[in-house]
Amino acid sequence: MHETHSCGPAYRDDADRPYATGLAQLRTGRRVLIAGAAASAAGVAFSASAASAAGTSAAASPKRAYVLVTDGCRPGEISSTLTPNLFALRAGGLHLPKATSLPVMETIPNHVMMMTGQRPDRTGVPANTIYDRSLGAVRTMDQPDDIAVPTIIERLRARGYRTGTVLSKEYLYGVFGERAGQRWEPSPTLPITEHAPDIFTVQAAIAMLQDYDPHLMFVNLGDIDRFGHADLTGTTLQVARRLALADTDLQVGRFLDAVRSAGHWENAMVIVLADHSMDWSLPLDFISLQSGFDADDLLAGNVTIADNGGADLCYWTGQAAKRRDAVARMERIARATDGVLSTHRPASLRLGPNAGDLVVYCEPGRRFSDPSNTSNPIPGNHGHPATEPIPFFIGGGHPRVPTAVKRSTLTHTYDVAPTVASFFGLSTRPYEGRAHL
Repeated sequence: MHETHSCGPAYRDDADRPYATGLAQLRTGRRVLIAGAAASAAGVAFSASAASAAGTSAAASPKRAYVLVTDGCRPGEISSTLTPNLFALRAGGLHLPKATSLPVMETIPNHVMMMTGQRPDRTGVPANTIYDRSLGAVRTMDQPDDIAVPTIIERLRARGYRTGTVLSKEYLYGVFGERAGQRWEPSPTLPITEHAPDIFTVQAAIAMLQDYDPHLMFVNLGDIDRFGHADLTGTTLQVARRLALADTDLQVGRFLDAVRSAGHWENAMVIVLADHSMDWSLPLDFISLQSGFDADDLLAGNVTIADNGGADLCYWTGQAAKRRDAVARMERIARATDGVLSTHRPASLRLGPNAGDLVVYCEPGRRFSDPSNTSNPIPGNHGHPATEPIPFFIGGGHPRVPTAVKRSTLTHTYDVAPTVASFFGLSTRPYEGRAHL
């Protein structure tokens, strides 16, 4: 049975890895290198997708929207001393302190919600890792056709706006595919974490800003999350985490300076948010549901678990006629397991059929490790309700961006797409989320 955890993606074969796919495209000539000075100097490679329909007025628009995802950041970690650039941007713009991630509180589904404005029962992407019934295997949701609905990236591009993605994680690069006019191939990526450090990600974002100048740029900064996952002092000092926060803030400051230097600040909207926050557990504070399921005569050998750190997605793989009884047993066993916070049918969380038959959350300070006790050794995890709170604020010099305002409006990750749509004058009716301008 496949073993996975929330830090790195699960692949069926090395050839399925998104970065490997990007390299293959480079070798076969399908990728185009931007030839401008900044990209050349930085050694930055971008892929160019087929040209969109002409839109003269859109192409000439001075408006610029930058969505910066400080992956895994907790709201309370932004301060004037540790993260002065983020703090100043939040203080000078629209601060939305009642913002939350949405189930499952993982990277891929919430990035997809940001760009689609829809919940997972519509997007088709409920978690980082699922059991794919068609393949009979656990896999990461990193394929472009995993997203079942249009994104704001495509809507803008179809109207002639330039769009770009600079995503530090291989699986994000994979799932968003060629939707943007230009996309950065994450490089260099670190082993195990399979992400590009923020210093390289921001260098790529600046190069794209200077050479391609997209109207919408979607950026994922992965260091806070990746260092948080591995921080053995996460339950106490959070040493690695704090170092990552300080450096990410420095990189955000570099990017904002580049926006100002390019003369875009007065026409810019900068949305900063996280996809989820982070929770830490001690080495032995793990929960494993698989052993309990395997001890049941009906469930043994007929349940597959997709471990998402703070959430287990459980799938009945036995006879369809026995599903109802089986799921009820799964729920009873899970609820009786120490460290389990709650159980949910996927429909109640609006996760859709890809989330399986039962979703189980762990308590704060715990983590799942399935199918075995060694599947997930990492101390930092997310996916459960403890990791719902996120920072969410909007800055920039455009007149539509509020100045020094705090609103207690309930805000979610899927509010990004309608906010961007409203900024560019597009209808927000296709979205479940709300615009905050």
